Amino acid sequence: MENARIYALPARLPPIMVAASGPHSAEAAGRIADGFITTAPEAELLNQFETGGGAGKPRYGQLAVRWANDEASARRTVHDIWPNSGVKGELTQELPTPAHFEQAAAMVREDDLAQLVPCGPDPERHIAAVREFVDAGYDHVYIHQIGPDQEGFFRFYEREVMSKLR
Repeated sequence: MENARIYALPARLPPIMVAASGPHSAEAAGRIADGFITTAPEAELLNQFETGGGAGKPRYGQLAVRWANDEASARRTVHDIWPNSGVKGELTQELPTPAHFEQAAAMVREDDLAQLVPCGPDPERHIAAVREFVDAGYDHVYIHQIGPDQEGFFRFYEREVMSKLR
């Protein structure tokens, strides 16, 4: 990166959001960032963000979901494609290689993931997961659909989820 250069900056710089998952990184995000991102609806992380200077700045929560016509296939897809949702603690930041990450993810069971990721066609499970972020104080929630059939996911969220959250 020693030869990287920025030749022209835009007239207005874009906001910089910082992702954090622990108290120290959340506090640092409050101090240095224009907003906060995390994957867990934890109010305490927002408190740390505010302590660091994040009061009034945007707070984004990422919610991983798997919509499908049936829960069993949704659970299998999450386990096959996104088992990293079940990797706990600092492992997600500290594992040195993809092979190590695959080893850690191999220990995650389908049942574990089903507790963490709303799976299937029940809109109430998806709505409840979004509300966890809202209730914790997040002002933006973005949804990460795991797997194929993005069009079906968008139709489901439009008809069954977003209409009930408004």
